Formats: sequence, structure tokens, C-alpha cells
Amino acid sequence: PGCARVGWWRMELRTEIEISAPPAAVWEVLTDFARYPEWNPFLVEVQGSPKVGGELRVAVSPPDSREYHLLATLVTYEPQRELRWRGKWGASFLLEGEHFFRLVAVDVDRTRVIHGEDFRGVLVRFLGRKLTLVARGFVFMNQALKRRVESGLRSSQGAASAAASP
Repeated sequence: PGCARVGWWRMELRTEIEISAPPAAVWEVLTDFARYPEWNPFLVEVQGSPKVGGELRVAVSPPDSREYHLLATLVTYEPQRELRWRGKWGASFLLEGEHFFRLVAVDVDRTRVIHGEDFRGVLVRFLGRKLTLVARGFVFMNQALKRRVESGLRSSQGAASAAASP
């Protein structure tokens, strides 16, 4: 995972993974919040409707750490391109984060997922270990997303070829 401190009050976390599937297949899994508990080890629950300005209730479970809950506002919903929400802990000057997923088509059947968060606020400078755990959680989620999308494609391809057989 990439981690960059931008001044004493900002931090950017970035991770990437390539998935052997088109952006539409990745988007379908990524925006199916109701199924997150089935596969997502990091964002174990997201409730709310995926519409810009809508409120999301998010349960986050970083590795080797306690689960916590936050309210977030969906700020970007561009199908097959970008999903982004903003959450805060206390007042936004204390700690605010914009969590995002960007999908980039590498080719017809391959998608790069850029998964990250931009943190701002006076508490950022005190969150070193916590942010390391969050970055590990991003990696675990990315790996689980890849498995979920690719296994779903294999299942649907297998069902399609079985239906096509005489």
C-alpha cells in the first residue's frame, strides 16, 4: 500500500489491484452493499442507498483492531468509474476521510481498482499505527474483491456453457 503524508494534517492511502473482469462486473460487486458481509473482511457492512448526497452507515473492521462505525455521505457515484464517500469523526477539523474506489479498464476483460482514502484533520498526526492497519485492511478487501468478482465470472461462464450444451 502507498501512504503519503501531506503536511502534518493530511494523509493519503493508496492501494491497487488488477482484476480479470470488465469494469461492469467489478462495479456490480462493489456497489452491492447488501452482500458485503458475505465477502468483505474490511468494510463488513454498508447500509444506505447509492445516490449522491445519500447517507451511508459503514462498519469498518481493520485487521487486529476493533470494529468501528461511522456515518458517511456519498459524494461520487459514477457507474463503472468511481465510488466515493466522505466520513468524519467528530467535527471535520478533527478528522475527515474520503474513501474511494476508481475503476480503470486496462483492456476489455481486465480492470485496475485504485482503492484509497484521503484523511484530513488535526488528529491525522496521531494515527500512525491505526492508518497502517487501515492500509492492510484495504489490501485484504482488494484481494477479497478480486476473488469474489473472478469466482462469480467463472460461475456464470460455467452456467452459460452448461446451458449451451445439448
